[in-house]
Amino acid sequence: MPSYFTPELFRFLSRLKRNNDREWFLAHKDEYESCVRQPAIRFVTDFAVPLFEISPHLVADPRSTRGSLFRIYRDTRFSNDKRPYKTHAAMRFSHRGKDVHSPGFYLHLEPGGCFAACGLWHPEPATLLKVRTAIVERPAEWRPVRKLLNWDDAGKLSRAPRGFPPDHEFVEDLKLRDLGTAVEFTDKQICSSTFMASFCRACRKMSPVAAFLSSAVGLKF
Repeated sequence: MPSYFTPELFRFLSRLKRNNDREWFLAHKDEYESCVRQPAIRFVTDFAVPLFEISPHLVADPRSTRGSLFRIYRDTRFSNDKRPYKTHAAMRFSHRGKDVHSPGFYLHLEPGGCFAACGLWHPEPATLLKVRTAIVERPAEWRPVRKLLNWDDAGKLSRAPRGFPPDHEFVEDLKLRDLGTAVEFTDKQICSSTFMASFCRACRKMSPVAAFLSSAVGLKF
């Protein structure tokens, strides 16, 4: 098995964090291409086959634009933080035609902070309502899925959402605004020749969450 990522990826991202400006990035763009973008594109391309085995409805898209790999450029239009570049690399594997907020898989590469994730992050109110309704209507299906949730619940409601019973078995889950699970990796694991297999195992482990949330919002898994 090939090793897709090397320590040079993390060294580049660490240096970018210290030199987050256009002049520095343009002077080191070849390094970004060779250490970050091209290895990520190869990873996305090769993940297509095992992803199809996990779910034929999710896509690993190796296109340079609007594909699975997120752009390195930050959207600063509505942010007080005007740093132009992200200091991590990220890939999404979503339902075809859906954005990052669909319940697919996500891979985050950052020095000392690498993880795979699956779930719904800051969903629209209508989407969150569908999920909460599915939890109430399909408790037997939700019961094993909820055990996999491990995202931070900092945005959790203090009481049951309007229209839902405050004494429901899963009222604590109904209060959540973000629902998902994650598997952490060390930088060394990311650079290992076995990382593709490790990532596939993580996605299979998280797949019950993706399956339930997909069905709740009307998507196949």
